[in-house]
This record gives sequence, structure tokens and C-alpha cells, in this order.
Amino acid sequence: MTTALFRDDAYLQDAQSTVRAHTPEGGIILDATVFYPTGGGQPGDSGRLEWSGGALNIATSIKGDGEDIILVPAEPAPLPPVGMLVTQRLDWVRRHRHMRVHTALHLLSVVIPLPVTGGSISAEKGRLDFAMDAPPEDKAALEEALNALIEQDLKVTDTWITDDELLADPSIVKTMSVMPPTGQGHVRLVRIGDGDTEVDLQPCGGTHVARTSEIGRIRIGKIEKKGRMNRRVAIHLD
Repeated sequence: MTTALFRDDAYLQDAQSTVRAHTPEGGIILDATVFYPTGGGQPGDSGRLEWSGGALNIATSIKGDGEDIILVPAEPAPLPPVGMLVTQRLDWVRRHRHMRVHTALHLLSVVIPLPVTGGSISAEKGRLDFAMDAPPEDKAALEEALNALIEQDLKVTDTWITDDELLADPSIVKTMSVMPPTGQGHVRLVRIGDGDTEVDLQPCGGTHVARTSEIGRIRIGKIEKKGRMNRRVAIHLD
């Protein structure tokens, strides 16, 4: 398995690791990585690998078999040999924008307290789909409420619960179409706020900022009808 360094520290931008394997398609599997793999609506990280005698740009990262994470080169090039020590350098600007958007989407699900039917994240914007039969009456008020939560500078933390604890309290799952991954014995929860200030708690494997004020101001974009009982709400980093 690949140790997911981003789980313990989403702000880790560089790390040294050892090449454990190559995939038949030309991907690289390290023993530990700072690169988040595509999943949960969040894109895989990009960046660069450097080693003695070579370097390689990484276009994205994806999940492999089991707990493996595969780094996908941006172009065909010689790969670092298995067993080689490499330095990983994350495209931090892009990743940090993903973290800001992802955390903002959690807060969007607070100001629109309806079941989530889908979502996606990019470095500029994100969106959530809601089980919503009619659009919000006042988009400006919605935007104001979202930014008010951001400005509270709430702490963002994570914790772990067992699969059984999740099954015992399904109310913390906001997504209708995708259930959190179970079968590993534990599920990661992301909490926004603490104690009396807690505003959100939900299963999530993505990367997030440490405090909501780091998100910056958010602008709500289009609200589109996507089916009889579905509305898509877009947000943009301002």
C-alpha cells in the first residue's frame, strides 16, 4: 500500500519517498506520497518528481489496486527505477485552491440543508447537486450566509469512526448517490467548528484548509435545474 502523507498533513508540499513499482501503463507507485488521488469529486494532484539523474512532471494521481496511489506522468519519459529515492514536489497553488473549494462546498451543504446528489471540484470553482424541487428564493441571501460562515474562522479538523459507528448514525452522510467507503474498518470524518461552534460533520476523504477564513470570499454562480427534483449550485473563488 502507499502511505497517504496528505491524510496526516494536507499542507505537506514536498517529501522524499522510494519507488515501489511501475504500472504497465507507465504510472509510478511510491511507498508514500503527498499526491492526493482523484476521488470524491476532487481532482488528483499534479506536480513533479526529481531524483539523481532525472526529473518528471506528474499530470495527475489516481487510485490503484487496494491502497495504492499511482502517479501519472505528464508525458512519456524514462521513469525513476524501482528502489530509487525521489523527491516529490506538489503543485501547491493548484492543490490549495482545491482545498479551499472543497471546504467551501462542505459549508454550502450547511446553508442548503438538503441531501446532496453529486458534486465536483476544480481550482477555480465547485458545485453541489441537491435534491431540491425549486431553486432558492434569494441567491444573494444564500451567498451572504455562506460567507458569514467562512468569516467565522472556524477550525477544520478530522477524526475517525468505525464502520459500525457510521452504520449506527447514517444521518451524518449527506450524499445520496455515493456512500463513504467502508470495509477498511474505519471512516474519516471532517468536522467544521468545535464544540458549540460546530456547524458540520460528515464523512470525507478529501483535503481541506485548516480554518474557514483561509477559503476567502465565495461567489455563488449559476443555479441550474438538473432533473425534476435536482438543482445544481455552483460556487466560485472570488
